[in-house]
Amino acid sequence: MSNLVTGGGGFLGRHLVEQLVAQGESVRVFCRSEPGCLGLDNVTWFAGDVQDARAVAEACHDITTIYHCASLAGIWGKWSLYENTNVHGTRNLLEAATQSQVARFVYTSSPSVVFDGHDMIDADESQPLARSFLCHYPRSKAIAETDVLDANRAGTLATVALRPHLIWGPRDNHLLPRLIRRARHGRLRQIGDGQNVISTTYVENAAAAHIQAANQLEPDATHAGKAYFINEPESVKLWDWINSLLELAELPTVTRSISTRNARRLGTALEMLWRTLMLTGEPPMTRFLAEQLATSHSFTIQAAQRDFGYQPIIDVDEGLRRVTPHLKQLAQVS
Repeated sequence: MSNLVTGGGGFLGRHLVEQLVAQGESVRVFCRSEPGCLGLDNVTWFAGDVQDARAVAEACHDITTIYHCASLAGIWGKWSLYENTNVHGTRNLLEAATQSQVARFVYTSSPSVVFDGHDMIDADESQPLARSFLCHYPRSKAIAETDVLDANRAGTLATVALRPHLIWGPRDNHLLPRLIRRARHGRLRQIGDGQNVISTTYVENAAAAHIQAANQLEPDATHAGKAYFINEPESVKLWDWINSLLELAELPTVTRSISTRNARRLGTALEMLWRTLMLTGEPPMTRFLAEQLATSHSFTIQAAQRDFGYQPIIDVDEGLRRVTPHLKQLAQVS
């Protein structure tokens, strides 16, 4: 079997590459810059961008399974940026997969595709896609996820979409650095009463879920053409979880708070300011971020366990032990 991992130099992608190699698989990494995993056995690098249809077509040649992890994430930015990478980039891969007769396509989606601003506790896959979105990232992922699942129904290519929630762990270059940076500079505030519950996903478990979903994936498999939530079996209170990470980083815990209503108002005002003045970077608060930090969003993994045998390979306590050195390092340099 030959595998293509888009975004294989990134946080989730690199862990996925390492697990595939550990199982004796050969992996072709498709990303723009040289990945850190290039020194592993049976790993090759194909330089390119998912927006480049020709490069994508060449990268998919002689590939059996595609793991599409590459994506543009964020809470701010122009729609065209998210559309070009997350929507058109995914369509380029689906087209190339069909032309190259790739057998399996595992897509990294996001639970944000169903987030409508209301509390969701132990939500399952019957939750429909949101009808409106507070930022472009979840909108672009919802469109791409639909395209991926529709490709399975077309016949020859077996597809599945996974929705890992709040991925964390060693080498995290997105969630944990932002959290630690804000805490170090005194800019972290609890939003709401702190009782909202969430699901999280340790990165090695998210990577394992991709491989488990690819096993026996055929167009008529039970999980083919479907989307699945992926996370740890037990949910946690968001702000308790954040404080536990700060304690591991040897930083002060969050003691100051802001009401949900005021956070929403602040997000609305800052979004307007950023648009009016065309400021660079992202606002420190947006409506989407306020809702994410104040509401409950937890998900059941029963469908993934039933349909393709999803099983976390690392328990949360071990995950916290493994991520502690990374947290301490971030606290020193953020």
